[in-house]
Amino acid sequence: MTGSVREDGFASGGSADMSPEQRVPEWGGDQLADPAGAPDLDGDLGIDPTELTDEDLIREMHSLHRTRLDTLRHAADSALANHLRRTAELETEYLARHPGREVDPSRLRDA
Repeated sequence: MTGSVREDGFASGGSADMSPEQRVPEWGGDQLADPAGAPDLDGDLGIDPTELTDEDLIREMHSLHRTRLDTLRHAADSALANHLRRTAELETEYLARHPGREVDPSRLRDA
């Protein structure tokens, strides 16, 4: 059985070779003509996560997660791309600071 193909040419289940961040510029709406030539938006995304205190880092992640669904459903593609990029930056910094984070055993699946 083959998956359906959306108007943009991607399979409805997404492409295993591309992350959502990589696909965003190709979605409809306010798409970027050339993702490689996109403006550098780092200045618009907030303070470098490495410069944030732990408290500020958590606060920023809370804010992004609180607005996630609304951004996914209703924001322009460029806003979604910024949201995805900033979330990845903040979460990567969190994991770098807490590599041995406590894992709740109730969240684990049997192997």
